[in-house]
Amino acid sequence: MTSEVASQEASQGLIQRLRSEFDFVQGNFLIMVLSWLVLDFFTELPNTYHTLYVEALGATTTTIGMIGAAQSLAGAFVQIPGGYLADKYGRKWLISSMTFVAALSRIFFVYAPSWEWILLGGVISGLAGIYQPALNAIIADSLPREKRGMGFSIINLITSVSTTPAPLLAGYLFTLQGLVPSMRFTYKLVMIGFFIAALLRTRLTETVEEPTKINVGEMLSEYPTSLRESINVWSLVPRSAFILFLVNIIMNFTSGLFVPVLAFYIIRDLGIGEIPYSYIMTALPVSMIALALPAGKLIDKVGKKKPLMAAFVLWAVAIILLVYGNFYRLILSMVMVGLLMVMANSSMSALFADLVPREHRGKVNGSRGFFSMIAGSFGAIMGGWMYEAVSHQAPFLIEVLLVIPPILMVYFWVEEPEKEETN
Repeated sequence: MTSEVASQEASQGLIQRLRSEFDFVQGNFLIMVLSWLVLDFFTELPNTYHTLYVEALGATTTTIGMIGAAQSLAGAFVQIPGGYLADKYGRKWLISSMTFVAALSRIFFVYAPSWEWILLGGVISGLAGIYQPALNAIIADSLPREKRGMGFSIINLITSVSTTPAPLLAGYLFTLQGLVPSMRFTYKLVMIGFFIAALLRTRLTETVEEPTKINVGEMLSEYPTSLRESINVWSLVPRSAFILFLVNIIMNFTSGLFVPVLAFYIIRDLGIGEIPYSYIMTALPVSMIALALPAGKLIDKVGKKKPLMAAFVLWAVAIILLVYGNFYRLILSMVMVGLLMVMANSSMSALFADLVPREHRGKVNGSRGFFSMIAGSFGAIMGGWMYEAVSHQAPFLIEVLLVIPPILMVYFWVEEPEKEETN
């Protein structure tokens, strides 16, 4: 009887600790987690073979890079007004309405007779990304400071859980229907996913106190003001936040280099078939699932700088394994990419939330998104061009060199705040 009582007490103690550890998973944060759980699975389905699909519609490698760049530039164009609008008019309406627009943009991907339709759909999708600063801001608003490492890692975990079967299902549909029919079907599923996420996000609670009443004409006329304020905002935040902003730009350019050519390099240059390629890509979300919570706990315990610098070291090693990869080295490379993504994304997001006061988060996220997307678009153009004109390994090998500056910048110039940020 005594042992049963002890067992019950231990069980109740464990439940109590779990409740204490995850008591912040409620309200806006819970809604965002649920919407990402739905959305991430559907959006990842076509990503496995997206570049092959666009090529089948008549695009070259360079053109594919340009399509990605056009989508990023369209998204960049609206990030600064998006951040300004999020701080002035509120987060909720922007997030829910633009998620519906993002759903409608996928019609062009479903029925595209040529790659030009993919380009148009990508531009509209990029413009719908005006809600991104509001989305990032509402998450930062809704997480307590001492739980931000864990909170952002849970986001990585949840999205990875939903993503895990996506490459496998994409591979199955590929064998069942062929490339183009399976891709058209998966983009229909993406539309459904966005509509479900949009409905969930209508349940969000506004976090801006006394937001200005929405006036469409006034919003359009304020673009120059939003541009000016979203650039000037870097003089209102700590220097460490501005250094992180520069690091983020380098990261986006670097990752943009391989986006248009990764599938081509693995499938054609390394001789990995389309179906084994789907197995390799599954290793990425699986590793993120396994490592998200431990990484988040580590970030909250040891700070954000060290995990962020370690992520850049892992990046260089993972790229080398990829360039000289076989099936098993590619699996290992994707596992390392999963770990570095968890550490880099969670550390970076938590640091920005710590450093930036609430009233500036929308503008900071807008400015950050604007310049990061421009950097990513240039990276995509450069990667596609280098693959065709220089060598197939060039887009990857240059990344090894590009991870060095961010390590040094974080080590020497980023300081973690000791006190809670101004709200």
